[in-house]
Amino acid sequence: MTARNDSYNELCCYTLEHGDPEFIHQHVVDAYAAQDATLNDKPIRLAFALVGLFLHVEREFTGREVQLAHMKLARTKQKWPEFRIPGNCGSIDAATVLNAPIEERDAMIHEWCRSVWAAFSDQRDTVERLLATNGVTDAQSVRWPARR
Repeated sequence: MTARNDSYNELCCYTLEHGDPEFIHQHVVDAYAAQDATLNDKPIRLAFALVGLFLHVEREFTGREVQLAHMKLARTKQKWPEFRIPGNCGSIDAATVLNAPIEERDAMIHEWCRSVWAAFSDQRDTVERLLATNGVTDAQSVRWPARR
């Protein structure tokens, strides 16, 4: 394990204990997956991470809504786009978030997402095409139908 993994795991413990109905944990998973991406990863890992970051940062999806979008994308067998990994994947990381005062940690998670998305934002069109192809247009498009 690396210090980077340790920070991520500690942050996961924090967000999973959070009890937040907006499920902030999803944002941590996506920011870390994008920042930690390598050419050896399966394309779905970075695709899902960038989808999550885009939906959160640009469309203001909650973590729960991002999770539902991921589930909708996963229902269709498809070839996942291959994204370019920038040399710098953001100036904030899990350790930075953990070092923030506890009362600022949630806000810092959102800043981390913005930082990582900014590093990948030149690939926005590919993310938008992937979402449009799969019918993910807004938060309403990923909600479960109401039970009768």
